[in-house]
Amino acid sequence: MVSMATKPVKPAPAPPQTGGDDAVVLERRTQRTKPPQMYQVVLLNDDFTPMEFVVLVIQEFFNKDRETATQIMLKIHLQGKGVCGVFSRDVAATKVDQVLDAARKAGHPLQCLSEPVE
Repeated sequence: MVSMATKPVKPAPAPPQTGGDDAVVLERRTQRTKPPQMYQVVLLNDDFTPMEFVVLVIQEFFNKDRETATQIMLKIHLQGKGVCGVFSRDVAATKVDQVLDAARKAGHPLQCLSEPVE
């Protein structure tokens, strides 16, 4: 049987000691990350999409109860646009695509977009 001898490892030399006030103190700064930019999904008013369809879209894709969905629909109808929810960029883009696809399949010209929250 062959055994290999290993060399002893020498410890690293200690830094030279300085006396008094020559010591350097490093402070650790905490890194602050900003939260991601949020986007609001907005439905736009048109004269052709039935109000009931808008209420159903808000209920289905934004998980609002019937009363809240109706209030949002009335805001869209009276003010020209209404915010259905605030999400991260990817989720907002998915919601917009889902609403536009549902409107297209139902034959309605409902428009939906996402815009950054300020």
